[in-house]
Amino acid sequence: MNKEKRKLIFQRLKQHNPEPTTELNYTSPFELLIAVMLSAQATDVSVNKATDKLFPKANTPEAILALGENGLKKYIKTIGLFNSKAANVIKTCKMLIEQHASQVPDSREDLEALPGVGRKTANVMLNTAFGQPTMAVDTHIFRISNRIGLAKGKNVREVEDKLVKYIPSDYMQDAHHWLILHGRYTCVARKPRCGSCVISDLCEYKNKNID
Repeated sequence: MNKEKRKLIFQRLKQHNPEPTTELNYTSPFELLIAVMLSAQATDVSVNKATDKLFPKANTPEAILALGENGLKKYIKTIGLFNSKAANVIKTCKMLIEQHASQVPDSREDLEALPGVGRKTANVMLNTAFGQPTMAVDTHIFRISNRIGLAKGKNVREVEDKLVKYIPSDYMQDAHHWLILHGRYTCVARKPRCGSCVISDLCEYKNKNID
């Protein structure tokens, strides 16, 4: 895919959705961090149902730490892998209090040092909470980047590096959200909705599903 076509793709996505954002509910960087940690292998809808009950009761490192691991599990037990997630969240809250004055750090190194926070979560935080032009590649972005020819790669990191390199700088800040939403609602895994796709004529997928 050439440079001009990539630019047109993001022009279209921006026209279709000028101000994209995450579908996770949050009001602070800390709430976003917890929500993203809980969202691994879970839907945003399921996370929001849990955090809509959790955050009014506890939305600071101190408050969640006070709940304890078992207390936290009562709020997040409907989310997959809740046992390991609860353990990591408690450890992360303790680290934030002891090492970062209860604030979420805005550097990749510090974020990835937190229990349960990998590169993808760090990228989400850097982009969405702190306005840095990072690219968090989830299953949706990995799939559609390869499918439409935007950035082909054999693994998540390869796709991430190519997207950062190829996406025009004017669109980089919001690209993460545009691509996730496109993969979640239009370029879906089993049967892409090519007939209602705003970039169908630019896409290089050979088996388009035009209904």
